[in-house]
Amino acid sequence: MPDSMVKEKKGFSRKMMAEEINLLPLGGYAGEIVVVNKKDELEAVFVELDGETVLGFDTETRPSFHKGEDHKPALIQLASSKKVYIFQLRRIFFPAKLKKILENPDIVKAGVALEYDICKLKNLRPFQEASMVELSKAAAQAGIQNHGLRGLAAILLGIRISKGASTSNWAAHNLTPAQIRYAATDAWVGREIYLYMAAGGLL
Repeated sequence: MPDSMVKEKKGFSRKMMAEEINLLPLGGYAGEIVVVNKKDELEAVFVELDGETVLGFDTETRPSFHKGEDHKPALIQLASSKKVYIFQLRRIFFPAKLKKILENPDIVKAGVALEYDICKLKNLRPFQEASMVELSKAAAQAGIQNHGLRGLAAILLGIRISKGASTSNWAAHNLTPAQIRYAATDAWVGREIYLYMAAGGLL
C-alpha cells in the first residue's frame, strides 16, 4: 500500500478515539488454538513451531487488586502461521525450548508492552531475548497516533478486539473458553499487525 494512502487513514493524522473504535466490527482469532498444559505435549508443539519466522507474542498475568500484591506470569501465547499456542506456565513452568525461541534472532516475536512481559518472565528463568519487535514503538516511528494493541488493530486491521477477559484469573487451573479466545486473539493480532506494517513499509 502506498505511503500516501496509508497516512490518509484515521490514526495517522490524528488519534483514533475509543468511540470510533467501538463502532468497528468485533474481530478475533478464529483458527486452531492449542492450550499446552502437559509436559508430554511439548515435543510435538515445538516440532510444529520449527520453521516459523514470525510469531505473535503475548503473556497474561493474574491481575493485582491490592497494594504490594504481585503475581508471576501465568501464560505465554505464541501465534504462528497456522495456530495459536497458549502455554500454561503454572502447569508446565517455563520450558527450555520456549526460552530458546525467545532467544532466537531468526524468529521475530511481535507484540505490545514487551519490555514488561520480558522483565516478568526473566524472574522465572533468565534468558537473553532477541528479535523482539515492540509494535508500539514501531507505530510511533511510522507516525501512527495510537500505540496500544486495540488501537493498532482498529487502525491497521479495521477490527475491534474485546478486552472483556483482561482482568480474569489467568492462573486458574482450567481456562474458560472466553479466556482462551481472548489470549489467542492478543497474540494473533500482534502477528497480523507486524505483517501488515512490514508489507506496507511501516517497519
